[in-house]
Amino acid sequence: MAVSAALVKELRERTGLGMMECKKALEETNGDIEVAIDNLRKSGQAKAAKKAGRTAAEGAVLAKVSADGKTGILVEINSETDFVARDESFRAFAEEVAAVVLNTKVTDAASLLQQKMSSGASVEEARSALVQKIGENIQVRRATVLEGEDVVGAYVHSGRIGVLVALKGGNAELAKDVAMHVAASSPMVVNSSEVNEATIAKEREIYTAQAADSGKPADIVAKMVEGRIAKFLKEVSLVDQPFVKDPDLTVGALTKKAGAEVRKFLRFDVGEGIEKEEKDFAAEVMAQVRGNN
Repeated sequence: MAVSAALVKELRERTGLGMMECKKALEETNGDIEVAIDNLRKSGQAKAAKKAGRTAAEGAVLAKVSADGKTGILVEINSETDFVARDESFRAFAEEVAAVVLNTKVTDAASLLQQKMSSGASVEEARSALVQKIGENIQVRRATVLEGEDVVGAYVHSGRIGVLVALKGGNAELAKDVAMHVAASSPMVVNSSEVNEATIAKEREIYTAQAADSGKPADIVAKMVEGRIAKFLKEVSLVDQPFVKDPDLTVGALTKKAGAEVRKFLRFDVGEGIEKEEKDFAAEVMAQVRGNN
């Protein structure tokens, strides 16, 4: 029988499994969702489903650059613990996903899960199998592609921060050095002209309130505020920041000296933006003890 999208959606919500797994399970049971759930539990897939609701804010960021050096990709794969992020099976899975992104340029998470890996399995099938093997929630969180005019450089710090930098001119070594700087200094934009007016207005409001307490005349306060704004713009702009490997040079001066120009950068930090669950481990242990009594 034909399985409705609504039924697939309900099974996904109740199990946390992927769309294709849910559709197949429902087709095998002629749309009986309760039997489908029982079958999934029996097959062990429900084990993966139980993990799906747990917060995965650890993991790894991977960066890859194409053979011609003009295209780079970043991928973030999440796990629940840093320990699992160092597991060989997890790392192998993450490497395979990164290779898929580099080859296909697919960055939408849902679409990426349906892409085939070298084994012939889909990314989602491999992810689900890894969850069952490791016993933690594993998620392919996000991916991005950066196309460059001349050179794209990549740098990954400790598997947790990944950066891509696109240069006009220059070479791979310079691009990697700039990417390393971005990893360390986390600039907001390439040039100060790219900082939006809302951000500047917010900073001006803060600086004005701080300067007002100084008791200085209004014209002096205004100059103080504009001075702070100018400093802020330099601090958040990549080309104006002192280069981490040679603070006597700004990044802009470094690239200009090499006949290059930074066009764009992308930066991933593991778990950024994910609200981590704070656990009371003492209470958790007590609850388990009581449950065993």
